[in-house]
Amino acid sequence: MVTEQHSEVPAAAQSYWVVIPAYNEAHTVRDVALRARKQCPHVIVVDDGSTDGTAEVLAGLDVTVLRSEKNLGKAGSLCRGFEQALAGGAAGVITLDADGQHAPEEISLFIKRSLDDPSAFLIGARRREQRKTSFWRYGANRVADFWVGWAAGAPVEDSQSGFRLYPAALLRAVDVPHERSRSFVFESEILIEAARRAMVIRNVPIAVTPRSGPCPSHFRPVLDIVKITRMVAWKILSRGLCPRELWRTLRGDRFDSAGNPLLNIHDNALLVDKQKKERRERVRSR
Repeated sequence: MVTEQHSEVPAAAQSYWVVIPAYNEAHTVRDVALRARKQCPHVIVVDDGSTDGTAEVLAGLDVTVLRSEKNLGKAGSLCRGFEQALAGGAAGVITLDADGQHAPEEISLFIKRSLDDPSAFLIGARRREQRKTSFWRYGANRVADFWVGWAAGAPVEDSQSGFRLYPAALLRAVDVPHERSRSFVFESEILIEAARRAMVIRNVPIAVTPRSGPCPSHFRPVLDIVKITRMVAWKILSRGLCPRELWRTLRGDRFDSAGNPLLNIHDNALLVDKQKKERRERVRSR
């Protein structure tokens, strides 16, 4: 089979794999996969039982296509891609959506950050003005951010972002349910589990563009946020309401002085503890 030629990818990208879950994204997935392949030599597209020819439009590209005969949901597709990447020796797995909202050229930002801190779980966070393009979606996402932050123990910005880098150690250590009914719960739950294992979670500021394909977003702001909130509520209740984590979430800064979103859960927790210690010392010195 003849494949399209690609420019040489950076040497640093050799240890990373890209996983792109796709469901009925024939209009955009080829361009996304082609651009991702220019950034990383290992690209997996998981066609989640699409009926619009998503797998067929990828013909000729030097990427791995995993085809599911029935729709598994986003969580199932991600896990299928993770298994393939880990079997191939991936040091980290980068995920991005197939609908064209994420810029594959920003994959290099994640790889560069991961090389500096290989154990960090990296979340691509949009600036707040970009997230406000849809009032209802923004509101639903902010609700999810609050609940996920409470369970995780520090403020979370853009908890629903699908542009991420999962270190291989995290994927091997965490077993999160990924059945179809938990499609959009998975990404929130694995974030919480990573934080509870004291894994460092950091931001990578990203850009985002509106969906360019005819297919609407598969994320349902009301139903999926209800599912996420229910999952988070159980995690909080099972630990006695986590009052310390709630305090950190309410007190933590979400943006730095330049207006960039922050998601340094480990660092934020340490900062809050440091600030409390300094306040106690000031009180004693009076």
